Amino acid sequence: MMQDIPSSEIVTNRFVSVASSHLENPSKEVGVSKDNEDEELFSAGDLQDLIKRNELGIHFQPIFSSATGGIFGYEALTRLHPHVLVDIPQLFEAARRFDVVASLDTACRQNAIVNAAKLGLAASDCYLFINVCPQTLINPQHQVGLTNILAETNGLSKDKIIFEITEETAVHDYDLFYRTIEYYRSQGYKIAIDDFGVGYGGLKMLASLEPDFVKIDQMFVSGIGQNTVRFNLVDSIVTACHRLGIKVVAEGIESEDDLNIVCNMGIELLQGYALARPTADLLPSETRIVLPKREVVTCGTNEQCFIGEIAQRVTPLRPTSSMPQVRVAFIENPDAMSLPVVDESRVLGMVQRKKFFEQQLQGRYGYGQALSAYKNAMELADHVTATTVESNVTLEEVAQRMHSRESNATYNDICVTSNGKYLGTVAISALLQSITQRSISLARGSNPLSGLPGNETIRREIEKRIAQNMHFDVCYIDIDNFKPYNTFYGFERGDCVIDALACEIRAALNHDMANDFNFAGHIGGDDFLILARPRASLEIAKEVVKRFQSHLRKFHGDQDFEQGFYSAHNRKGEEEVFGLLSLSIGIVSAEVHRFSSYAEIASLATEVKNAAKTQDGSAIIRDRRVHDENLSVTLISHQEQNGIIKKVKGLSSTRYAPVRQPHITIRHLLAYTVLRVWRLLTPRNASEVKIMGDKSPKATQKQAAQKQTKDTGAQKKKNDATSAKQAASKDKK
Repeated sequence: MMQDIPSSEIVTNRFVSVASSHLENPSKEVGVSKDNEDEELFSAGDLQDLIKRNELGIHFQPIFSSATGGIFGYEALTRLHPHVLVDIPQLFEAARRFDVVASLDTACRQNAIVNAAKLGLAASDCYLFINVCPQTLINPQHQVGLTNILAETNGLSKDKIIFEITEETAVHDYDLFYRTIEYYRSQGYKIAIDDFGVGYGGLKMLASLEPDFVKIDQMFVSGIGQNTVRFNLVDSIVTACHRLGIKVVAEGIESEDDLNIVCNMGIELLQGYALARPTADLLPSETRIVLPKREVVTCGTNEQCFIGEIAQRVTPLRPTSSMPQVRVAFIENPDAMSLPVVDESRVLGMVQRKKFFEQQLQGRYGYGQALSAYKNAMELADHVTATTVESNVTLEEVAQRMHSRESNATYNDICVTSNGKYLGTVAISALLQSITQRSISLARGSNPLSGLPGNETIRREIEKRIAQNMHFDVCYIDIDNFKPYNTFYGFERGDCVIDALACEIRAALNHDMANDFNFAGHIGGDDFLILARPRASLEIAKEVVKRFQSHLRKFHGDQDFEQGFYSAHNRKGEEEVFGLLSLSIGIVSAEVHRFSSYAEIASLATEVKNAAKTQDGSAIIRDRRVHDENLSVTLISHQEQNGIIKKVKGLSSTRYAPVRQPHITIRHLLAYTVLRVWRLLTPRNASEVKIMGDKSPKATQKQAAQKQTKDTGAQKKKNDATSAKQAASKDKK
């Protein structure tokens, strides 16, 4: 065995710069600048002298437990004395260049163990985290067993030392590397993967090493509340690690928001400047951090939406539970069709009632109990994959997964986990009952006019997507000037417009390839809402406008459609000229905003939709200001079937800067001239006055119509005065 083990045991401590700029900005990654990569700041002799004089210091940063708030361990961080004018990355870069990394690593590791022992780490129950580079770990230049000697000499238990395997460089000989790690593990040391997700190896190293700990790099943790992509990546990593029985450390916690989120994910260990900075001394053993209250994922209503909400806590079996203990557990839980086998919150399998009593207890010829008497719960359990789901999976998704079960496992209970940790079980009967109740509720919540889901269903859908941290866009659709249209053309015609818009929204969503992801709802009145993928929302909105405009002739009739306007009473009861029906659409994205509630989305979507309503004709405004402080704007008029898209820059002083359509065209001038001639030749009732435009198709039309209405009123007064004068003269005669 020993001939396969490399004679290297080099430990590289975390690179931490003492430069003031790095200390003030903890999230800034420390590294060698490209300008200095080839600059020789040291000679080989200088490095050897620095190591011999032991000008390397050690600081310790505490790692806290999210369960108790107490100190779980310390990470050893190498630092240089103040008179050394370079930082740690430059030092190690020079060491690699002169091939003296082994000596430098030995000095760093020795300082870490010796200083930790002097400060009393051995007397506490804390762990010591020491960084290890894969290349130096298998370097043949180092003597075998040095770490064992250092640990024993300084009174540190080997099972309290954790090697952090960094991902900064690639591992080319995985077979040798794996055998080396197994050797150290056999000696009692624990293994952690450091800076997971930013270096080499990644999932391959995770699958090969099966470490005891995974440290998620601060790039993903710092500011996690403002970045949905990072949140989903960390959530997936945590869930996978928990299912594998691996503890997770969140590095780079720099705010209370970061702490709240990682704790609610179920991450066991916490590290960052927001909790404690590295110091030359260890903290008092009674030190505790204030932990946030854990949140419970719910859909925000009394009706069940997620499988975790209907899960019932059933006392699980231990892997070593004997067959008689399993039988007693089933007797004590008569309604349980399955019992989970759990080891430290990790679900290992499920023991099925039918299979246990029929095959393992009784057996085919009645000898099952004798044959299985010495089996434990783990040997009696089925594999967990097909029967386990996460707590934030919807009821409908769980029901679809159950179809993939084997016929003899159809009625087995479902095991529910939260971030990979055991939460409870759900019976199939409870699942079916919840789905039935929710279906009835959805039917009640549908809008009777459009047939689309109503307010309650919209709220549940949005809150479900927020809880699952999905990327989606919200398109808030409003029909412009719908109330005067209803008054002028009648409510029956207005209902036809609502129904037609609902049909065209469905058609536009069906036209999109991601139809299963999309959702449409009817908020009420003339307000609609669409949920779509961020990259598809703008095209869907344009498609809705295009389809809606194709109905304008039917909505207004030939005469009003050709004129492009109609006259009706506004909200104040005053007669006003209105253009043809148009749509205002405001789009907000969960890809650039991390929403926490339905109310927050509704507020922002309303704000952007109101900005669209300030424009003439159909308008689409998409708010993406979080990314680039710019606002994407699309305006579509009823004269133009194709929208205009333009990125507007420099909105620091102007909140909205929409793009306007081209003003008057030759076609508009000809139509206006013909209309004026026709009006002079054809007397009409004042309530039937229509317009065309001057500045923009609607604004100028409105001015012209108001002037025409005024002229008609003045002429009428003049005619009435003449008639009265003639009547008075006649009476006098």
